[in-house]
Amino acid sequence: MGNELRVGVLGFGAIGSVVARHIADGKVAGASFQGIAVRHLHEELHYPQFGIDEAVKCCDLIIECAGQEALREHAVKILGAGVDLLASSLGALADRGFAEQVRQAGPGRLLLTSGAIGGLDLLGAGAAMGGFQQVTLTTRKLPATLIQPWMSEAQCSQLAAVVEPVVVFSGSAAQAAQKFPKSLNIAAAVALTVGDWDVVSVRLIADPNATLTEHRIDARGVGGEYSFSIKNYPSQQNPRSSGIVPWALLYSLQQAIGNNRS
Repeated sequence: MGNELRVGVLGFGAIGSVVARHIADGKVAGASFQGIAVRHLHEELHYPQFGIDEAVKCCDLIIECAGQEALREHAVKILGAGVDLLASSLGALADRGFAEQVRQAGPGRLLLTSGAIGGLDLLGAGAAMGGFQQVTLTTRKLPATLIQPWMSEAQCSQLAAVVEPVVVFSGSAAQAAQKFPKSLNIAAAVALTVGDWDVVSVRLIADPNATLTEHRIDARGVGGEYSFSIKNYPSQQNPRSSGIVPWALLYSLQQAIGNNRS
């Protein structure tokens, strides 16, 4: 018991609730669930709750499931307290200033997860071999899930009413992650893996027939040419995210536990 990693979860939405329940039920070997880090106490939650200041005192690792704003607000404090941080909202790192603050923070480690996509191991190897000339991420989702607070009423209405696929966004990975913070954190995952935000371009397609969320990665570099196509069922609780995401975090947690023991 004393050798278990003390784990807390930041956020209790569609992703955090699955992650917390799985750890609390003892389904992650080597993890001891400490509770949920929240801003305000919630009477309906049956797990221990604490603020971020208490969380960094009782946890060895905190899993962020609360969105880009929460990662920006708490990452430096968590890492500075010597606590490892497993992040899901990687799009926050598109802000170069914030990314530099995180890089300099410590002694805690920032740990990343693959989230809703695959192929990152090969992309990482290709980056180490010599990098990429071009990486393109094409994502296809249901139109209603892509409506954003910054869109005008007319834009929202047009997007909700599309009857055939339409390109909603085309641009850099950094722009994509910032403009669609709940839908394109994967753009940040790809850019961070290849080590170059500028080489990754993103196309976001609203498709009324997209029963599955599709991500296609096409990359060309020193090591060769690669194409990956991933199709995930959306989360039933939050269709903006893929249902696989909490399980990707749990897998990354299990890997972190294994690395700590080796």
